Amino acid sequence: MNRIACLFLIILFTSCDYFEKQKVDSEDLLEEELQTFNWNDVDTYPTFSSCDSITAKEESRACFQNTLLSHVNQYLADQNIVVSDDVNDTIRLKLVIDNKGLLEVDSMVIKPETQFQIPEIDSLLRQSLKDIPKIFPAIKRGQQVTTAFELPVIVKIE
Repeated sequence: MNRIACLFLIILFTSCDYFEKQKVDSEDLLEEELQTFNWNDVDTYPTFSSCDSITAKEESRACFQNTLLSHVNQYLADQNIVVSDDVNDTIRLKLVIDNKGLLEVDSMVIKPETQFQIPEIDSLLRQSLKDIPKIFPAIKRGQQVTTAFELPVIVKIE
């Protein structure tokens, strides 16, 4: 019996750490959560009020991009741009929409030939984005977040 009591006491003293509660640091929890967080995916994409009725995520994104693209194309069509040679280019606008819904042009990829034919294309594209309707920012986990995306603008002038 003495050996069993001694063994019991040894197990009891060596296993005290087993019963001790570990304190969890909130910063560690946040860091772990941020590691699993997919920053490239949002719950809802930025949108215009005209796209509010669409509930499917991909259809909502397409509506937003098409609305933005049609606004830019209409602005460029109204400018009566004259060129000496035909222009057929896809300009890539890299846009950022912040968590307040403000749109900013991050960069543009324009072929040198297009830049030569239409020297003011940069300012025309920036101006076309000034009068767009109010943008509602993207949402991730109930929070409005900043998003970045690329908008291809086809410029074809003959």
